[in-house]
Amino acid sequence: MTSSARDLCLFDLDETLLPIDSDHAWGEFIIRLGWVDPVEFKRRNDAFFAQYQAGTLDIHAYVAFATEPLRAHTPAQAQAAHGRFMREVIAPKLLPAALDLVRQHQSRGDLVALVTATNDFVTAPIAQALGIADLIAVRLEREAGGTITGRIVGTPSYREGKVARVQEWLAGHRSSWSDFDRISVYSDSANDLPLLERATDPVATNPSPALQAIAEERGWRILKLFD
Repeated sequence: MTSSARDLCLFDLDETLLPIDSDHAWGEFIIRLGWVDPVEFKRRNDAFFAQYQAGTLDIHAYVAFATEPLRAHTPAQAQAAHGRFMREVIAPKLLPAALDLVRQHQSRGDLVALVTATNDFVTAPIAQALGIADLIAVRLEREAGGTITGRIVGTPSYREGKVARVQEWLAGHRSSWSDFDRISVYSDSANDLPLLERATDPVATNPSPALQAIAEERGWRILKLFD
């Protein structure tokens, strides 16, 4: 593939295309389902979320924690619960501004991917709802019957790992970063600086205070999709 064919566009998910964090929201949702002790799970879930925001998250420890409730249920029960999650939590948050942005890049013929540190169980149906075929997410290890083990397969798509995983994905398209004249990256978080710094067009999207400051200092575009 040559750069004349298409440009590259990479979207973060949580707080970027969605006005919520889907990983944290899934944790809140299973509290509502009664799958976990509400006080202890919320305490730990909130603590991990704060670590993510601070850029200090141990993603392996977090995934082991977050998938404990899934490992206590059958794959069929987990999928049914996720269907409810999509209807009750995610669908109302699929807002026109984000969907329009995705369609703009797709209509130009860009090679588009969703690149997220949230796991593939949570995010695969969200990517489908957004109309994005290529998902780069934290890959959960599964046993033969589909049961989640609590471990991560390969490199987690978190911080520098996002760059590595995008490179793997591009290689699957027989391509590399240098094949694109224009690379757009949209993210809200300073955790994604390694990926944003790969872009010709980095866009701080609904940025956190830390990323807002960096974007202003470097002259990056700042986009507010949501109020």
